Amino acid sequence: MAVLAHAEAGEIAARLRNLALPAHQDLREGENGLVMLRGRVGGDGAPFNLGEATVSRAAVRLASGEVGFGYTLGRDGEKARLIALCDALVQSCDFSAAVERDVIAPLREQLMTRRQQVAAKTAATKVDFYTMVRGEG
Repeated sequence: MAVLAHAEAGEIAARLRNLALPAHQDLREGENGLVMLRGRVGGDGAPFNLGEATVSRAAVRLASGEVGFGYTLGRDGEKARLIALCDALVQSCDFSAAVERDVIAPLREQLMTRRQQVAAKTAATKVDFYTMVRGEG
């Protein structure tokens, strides 16, 4: 689900077009809402409300009965619907292998490549500081 949440809606849709999708219906069309973000003082202190973030959610049911749910940050109801569809397909014995192979695995590879590129750019700006110890007593 994390791979799908980090992917663009167009990337997910393009990969799903290559599959023969089964009949499905939207149980909950993509809708937007807010969630409260919580933080902790010092990492382990008392929790506090940091603020709100916009999220989209959707639910899809396949004709065979599997129900999938999709959540994503932002206001992209179509992306939430596509994530829900993938969730339902992964639960299906007939489609789980194809979705993993043709949708999730390539998107995971793209995500890892992007993360490596960002890490390489960040590493290029790294400065190593060290202290020289003087030989005086």
